[in-house]
Amino acid sequence: MNRRTTHAVRSTVATLIALSAGLALAGCSDSADAKPKLQVSDAFMPVPTSDMAGGFLTVKNDSKTADKLTKVTSDLSDNVTIHETKNQKMQEVASFDIPANGELDLERGGNHIMFMGLKQKPKQGGKVTIELHFEKADPIKVDLPVKEATYNPKHH
Repeated sequence: MNRRTTHAVRSTVATLIALSAGLALAGCSDSADAKPKLQVSDAFMPVPTSDMAGGFLTVKNDSKTADKLTKVTSDLSDNVTIHETKNQKMQEVASFDIPANGELDLERGGNHIMFMGLKQKPKQGGKVTIELHFEKADPIKVDLPVKEATYNPKHH
């Protein structure tokens, strides 16, 4: 190949690379840049009987973008973790998946939020404010109504 042909091939390759990168970006922009649309429902905390408490809620994702719940913070405790329950055993996890067009259920006997070392004991009828932190979506502040110890919305 002479010099001119080599240059033409190089610039064509460079153009193709730039185009394919642009296409890849354009193809993702709908989902990658669009923040997931998350809604929280069924939030509650059974009245704590010790210096630990559980929090339960459902996060619904009405978008094509999957997300993850990565952290929960609250003034009630400096030690708030998220736990999964497998084979009757609880273990802390780093995050929970919130599937696209799906939901994350934190419920009794299942995955849940764990509050350790409560700074005060919330009373039944009160509310505990928490903030849910996600990988992609903006944080959401949620009030957990404090319910009787046996409360379970899934079994009404």
